[in-house]
Amino acid sequence: MEHHTQDNATYWQVDNLPNRLTFFRLCLVPVVVILLIFSRYEAPSQRHLFGLLAAALFIIASITDYFDGHIARKKKLVTIFGSFLDPIADKFLVVSSLIMLLALQRISDWAVIVLVLREMYMMSLRLFAITEGVSVPVNDLGKWKTVCQMTAMPMLMIYQKWWIFDLRLIGTLLIYLACLLSILSSLVYSLKLLKKLQIVWKEKIQARKRP
Repeated sequence: MEHHTQDNATYWQVDNLPNRLTFFRLCLVPVVVILLIFSRYEAPSQRHLFGLLAAALFIIASITDYFDGHIARKKKLVTIFGSFLDPIADKFLVVSSLIMLLALQRISDWAVIVLVLREMYMMSLRLFAITEGVSVPVNDLGKWKTVCQMTAMPMLMIYQKWWIFDLRLIGTLLIYLACLLSILSSLVYSLKLLKKLQIVWKEKIQARKRP
């Protein structure tokens, strides 16, 4: 969620529709994790059912991520609480699901390391950019990385053939593609941020030199 011009009361509001959707997404995280835990220990037929339920809730949570931001921007309901909670809910959902997929041996350890470290790196960069008063929009590579990752993860939760589609193979290929795009998008974002920071720092130095 990004900040728009709005009255101060709305900006500090906690109870609104976008924040409810974000909180709902956060509540789905432990449910997805528990279902994946059950899919690890139950009989094959039940294992598939739990995996399917986990994938369905993951998809629902991902959809709420789009709608809470869209509604907040359209209705000018961007709040400080939502701006704080929204990225946390996203990271909790993605990271916890990646860890469970690793425990289920459906994703490689290096892929989880790449994707989790990328999330930590990008969050740190964005926080640093905010402190410096710099804004760098998400590049297309980052958007495609998110699409690949969020499509692959429910496939790996189901982890079986569906009609003529092998969700295991498709999900694995997509998660590897997401790893590649995560590295490339991070490099592009870093270079753009560095260029903007150089301009800002140069302006600050020049301002200090003025009498």
